[in-house]
Amino acid sequence: MLAKTKSYSLTGIKGYDVDVEVDISNGLPAYETVGLGDTAVKESRERIRASIKNSGLAYPVKRIVVNLAPADTKKEGPLFDLAIAVGILVASDQITTSTYKDYVIIGELPLDGTLRHVNGVMPILISAYQQGYTKFLIPKANENEAKYVEGIEAYPVSNLNEVVDMLNGTSTITPVEHTEYESRRVTNAYGVDFSEVKGQSIAKRALEIAVAGGHNVLMIGPPGAGKTMLAKCVPSIMPQMSFEEALTVTKIHSVAGALDEKTGIVLNRPFRTPHHTATTVALTGGGAHCRPGEISMAHNGVLFLDELPEYSRQSLEILRQPLEDGVISVSRAIGTIEYPARFMMIASMNPCPCGNYGSKKHPCTCTTQQIHKYLSKLSGPLLDRIDLHIEVDGVSYENLKDTTQLETSAQIKVRVDRARQIQADRYKDEGIFTNAAMTNRLIDKHCRISPAGEKLMQMAFDKLKLSARAGSRILKVARTIADIDGNENISEANIAEAIQYRSLDRKYYL
Repeated sequence: MLAKTKSYSLTGIKGYDVDVEVDISNGLPAYETVGLGDTAVKESRERIRASIKNSGLAYPVKRIVVNLAPADTKKEGPLFDLAIAVGILVASDQITTSTYKDYVIIGELPLDGTLRHVNGVMPILISAYQQGYTKFLIPKANENEAKYVEGIEAYPVSNLNEVVDMLNGTSTITPVEHTEYESRRVTNAYGVDFSEVKGQSIAKRALEIAVAGGHNVLMIGPPGAGKTMLAKCVPSIMPQMSFEEALTVTKIHSVAGALDEKTGIVLNRPFRTPHHTATTVALTGGGAHCRPGEISMAHNGVLFLDELPEYSRQSLEILRQPLEDGVISVSRAIGTIEYPARFMMIASMNPCPCGNYGSKKHPCTCTTQQIHKYLSKLSGPLLDRIDLHIEVDGVSYENLKDTTQLETSAQIKVRVDRARQIQADRYKDEGIFTNAAMTNRLIDKHCRISPAGEKLMQMAFDKLKLSARAGSRILKVARTIADIDGNENISEANIAEAIQYRSLDRKYYL
């Protein structure tokens, strides 16, 4: 007897439907899986057999052939277990109704017949709903992901017996109740606040601008100046994610297996800090299953790269495409997968091997050749894609002992939120959220400057020998400064401050 059930799989964060065909016929007992399944799919034979027997059901001692269609697409993971098991039970007349045809069936079966959590349920539900599917059987461990997807009926099941009883009509299961997304205040995992950072007023101002507009930042200065602490303060002033942003981030984290089962959705903006020994695959994504990397996990959040020159040259140059386009294309033998990667990059570095080149407090002991070799690890095209370059020098003893109450992260966040709301209203029909994501067309439309500002830009181009990309990024930063100040037009002072944040690389490289 032939039975057909419906399941789903993923390519990146996009889903496609999979027809699970199970044929049971007379002959020597055998079990064959076809349809280009990976090792986890082929090993499902033993999991399913044990699950059916340990659930008190009859495992047919016949020839079983399982086909996963389309047969020319690689199938990965254990999420087809439940759909195959239901197909076997239908073909062996243990499920006697046709209601199973109404459901997209997803779930991994261990040996005892219970259902385990599977990765990627959120993007599967959204993709399937967009293709017209509305009813789903999912593991109970994934129910929190389903409650944020409107318009579907997701039935959480704990074990194989519940599935059989439900499909046979002998019991009912209540679908997951839809929950409205509620934006929450961003938590600071590092427990630090900008009010605890002594001195460094220029760096604080630059980071406020960077967060307000989604710009990339490079902090350069000697060891112990507070670069890492400043970066760790950034989550405390980041705005809450909108529902659309949260969904995209949740899709990525769900595919990567990094989603918290208790919440079912990512509530806070990601803050990723990969070590400088991380491989290029770890940063960009890929591997045998083309999983998302650190730059995709940081989508709509922050990617903090401490000691930037210590990363391999190949890893740094790979960042150029996502910094410009907001996506990363991962090409492997199984195909090409595109992941979102629109993040705010915060990087820190020492200006030389000893760390004191350019410092006002300590002398540098490096030779000119050593300094040049160290700085040359960062290419010009990469620096061009970093909007703000700020110098962070050491803090004096007087600054450390100053008891004056400094501005808190909550106070800075008020200005950041106000600037982000201005941008949200400005770009509501453009598909972007921040000034940093503006295209050249939007720059021409929203970055009009006065004749005095034009003259200042011309002087900066001639004197600093800026590229066209650097020029557009100056305008984006100036647009953000104007938004923080509540100005509709970009003033000459806004241009001057934005240029100030671009001159650091010229100081060190010239």
